[in-house]
Amino acid sequence: MPPAPQAEAPHSSGVALELLVHGVGGTTPQEMLGDPRTTRITGDDTAAVHRRTEDVGAEQHPERHRDGPIAEAYCWSNLTSGNGSRALWLLLLPFMVVNLAHWMRPATRGSARTVRLHGVLVRLVALSLTVLLTAAACEVALDLVAWQCAGMPECSGQRSWLGFLSTQQDGWFAQPGRRLAVAALVPTAVVGLLWYLSNRTWSAYESQRPLTWDQPDSTDTDDDTDGTDTDGMDGTDNTTDDDRTAGTDPALGAPPDAPVVRPALGRPGFWYGRRLVARLRAAHTAAGFLTVAAAVGGAAARHDRAADSPVPAVAGVLFETVLTLCALVVVAVICHRGRSERRLDNRLDRALTTFLPGTALALLVWAVVYAAWSRPAWVSSGALPGEAVFRTLALGQGLLVVVLAVVALSLYRRAPEPRTTLHGLGGPAVAMLACALGGVMTGGVAQRVADWLDGPGTPGMGAGADIEGPPVLLSWQASVIPVLLLLLLPPLVWLAVRTARHARRLGPAIEAEYEEKHPEPGRTRHIARTRATAALTDSAPGILGLLSAATLLLGAGAVTGSWLTGEVPGLAMDGTGPFLESAAETAQSTGSWMTGFGVILLVTLGRRAYRDVSARRTIGILWDVGTFWPRAAHPFAPPCYAERAVPDLSSRMCAWTGSTRGRLVISGHSQGSVLAAAAVWQLPDSARRRVALLTYGSPIERLYGRWFPAYFGRVPLEGLQRSVHCWRNLWRATDPIGGPVRIDEGQGHEVDRGPLKDPLVYGRTTEHPLPEPILGHSDYQADPVFAVERAALLERLGPVVPQQAGAGAQDRGGAAQGSAGRSSG
Repeated sequence: MPPAPQAEAPHSSGVALELLVHGVGGTTPQEMLGDPRTTRITGDDTAAVHRRTEDVGAEQHPERHRDGPIAEAYCWSNLTSGNGSRALWLLLLPFMVVNLAHWMRPATRGSARTVRLHGVLVRLVALSLTVLLTAAACEVALDLVAWQCAGMPECSGQRSWLGFLSTQQDGWFAQPGRRLAVAALVPTAVVGLLWYLSNRTWSAYESQRPLTWDQPDSTDTDDDTDGTDTDGMDGTDNTTDDDRTAGTDPALGAPPDAPVVRPALGRPGFWYGRRLVARLRAAHTAAGFLTVAAAVGGAAARHDRAADSPVPAVAGVLFETVLTLCALVVVAVICHRGRSERRLDNRLDRALTTFLPGTALALLVWAVVYAAWSRPAWVSSGALPGEAVFRTLALGQGLLVVVLAVVALSLYRRAPEPRTTLHGLGGPAVAMLACALGGVMTGGVAQRVADWLDGPGTPGMGAGADIEGPPVLLSWQASVIPVLLLLLLPPLVWLAVRTARHARRLGPAIEAEYEEKHPEPGRTRHIARTRATAALTDSAPGILGLLSAATLLLGAGAVTGSWLTGEVPGLAMDGTGPFLESAAETAQSTGSWMTGFGVILLVTLGRRAYRDVSARRTIGILWDVGTFWPRAAHPFAPPCYAERAVPDLSSRMCAWTGSTRGRLVISGHSQGSVLAAAAVWQLPDSARRRVALLTYGSPIERLYGRWFPAYFGRVPLEGLQRSVHCWRNLWRATDPIGGPVRIDEGQGHEVDRGPLKDPLVYGRTTEHPLPEPILGHSDYQADPVFAVERAALLERLGPVVPQQAGAGAQDRGGAAQGSAGRSSG
């Protein structure tokens, strides 16, 4: 049957603007505005605001737009998928994931020291990932190639490109220390590339300072009086002592007449983290150089202590002492300072950012010269002692994750929020996942290179192998991957069965909802299946928690097995029985190939995305979600596009409302709704009073509210509802991403409208002669409810007197706008 007739949209007077913000994957301004002729109003090729060409300068003729608002489209997809080189960001996936863990801490009240400890622990996990990546590069270049293969005639003789390093040539590079010095160029180049990418992406994405707005009529409880800040209060849901002195208790909700308390995402410095990123970049770059120096100089120092060497042993002791002191300085820098958000901090610790990486690089040069010193009696045999390094890293990461879990639980119990993911353990779970991804990528590269160098042999299996192979721990870690997948199989099957049962139960309710007299079983099943599948999103936290817990336990088992046996699983299980021997060998070979396949798959996706725009947009969806947050834990993570997009949106809204005194509705779909909410939080009160928020298909509560409760939890969202003039959220039961905001209606006007009917009609009707599609997460604007709710929001903003663009007084913090609609913001 046809849908119920919608109420006529209320008429509103005065000039109005709808600022459209697209979601993940991106789209073109022509598609957003429904017109092939568009004009860029402000912005550049990376992110810009567009209008229909006929609407340029529409503020001068408000009488032409009585039936609806002027439409503008903010396109930001090029921030994540515009340039082909960004496909290489796939290789930075572990860094991006650990950066997410920083923002996933539970909401809490007070407890600044515990919050600070949470940030320190995540930054230490991030530092361990940098060391792990560099150690893997050293394992491949220094150990497998320069030490093992070049030192074995059976291996180097088959590869002409290794001839100048081979012991058979008896040349200047034949000595092990000199081979290591040459091979050190590879991991050094990797660290240098990471530094370059971090510095370049900062300049391209995050270096533009947001405009500062005068806000004397708002209460900012995070006013910094001494000019310093730590991460102790970043995003604490306004739960500092200042909140109580301001007459509000965020945990209980502020009274209607309480002053507006600006949340974390509304702080002036939230979207500008130059100082922290620069400090972290210097520290991580230094850590990478020190790792390479330890691998090169440490081997020479061990030789000088254990054998009759022409180089005094004291030289090695001095080198290791300086190396240890530099490493302690790096850790101190990581632990000392977190984000500074209370004000727009444009300062730089130039001495630290200059001298720390420079000192580490100088120490690396020292290590290279020291290792290259002539030692005629030095002969390479076996493998470099990398086993202890990888074992220490694995143990350290596991210990840090466990302590992080204890801290997160402590924070959660102070102010429990039922909808928080995994009862506050979402951050530790994601941090564990980042460590697992780092281990898979580094282990996969080492395993595949070793297998390639060894020819028909199997590294680590003894007989028939030309080289000893990578550290035993990497083989054990690869072996647990098939076991992990088998452990995940039962819950995934159970989830599939539960979803199928849920879909069957939905059938009668769907037919009753549409009041269909002659239902079609196929159509009913399709709608029910779509709704049941969309509900799977809410089961993701449980699967991730199980995956992380199993990874932690199996990783501990891998470390224990490699420590006790000192052999790869295929050899360690000899003599335990045919079944266990076969299972161990199968797990080792399967896991080794799976880790290698994972790395090859990432590289293949990167190459395809580099050449194919559509594939690049698909990969860009991952970055749209993962790189929304600033780089607070790992400086080598992909850049935060929101540090450009959020100031863009807030500047545009302030400029337009300030120059026209008109009404504005910012309309965000999917990830665009999160950007819209963050931009509204950044507005001064004078501009926010003339802005309405319309969100649809929004993950703002379903994803961000549950996974990032300190920033999008119940208290911040209720604060947003109180601070913005009016807000409406549209959602569908068939949408796997968007959902209701679930704000207490007693706090103000109702926010949620839904679930909207999807499809609009069940079968064929006179108005809809062809079957209507199930839209799910897309095309919310095709629903008649959208236009009605948008008009209602503009009506609630109230009629205003139109004003010519650029002809009136400027609003406080606003910017002038020319007659062509171009904004200086």
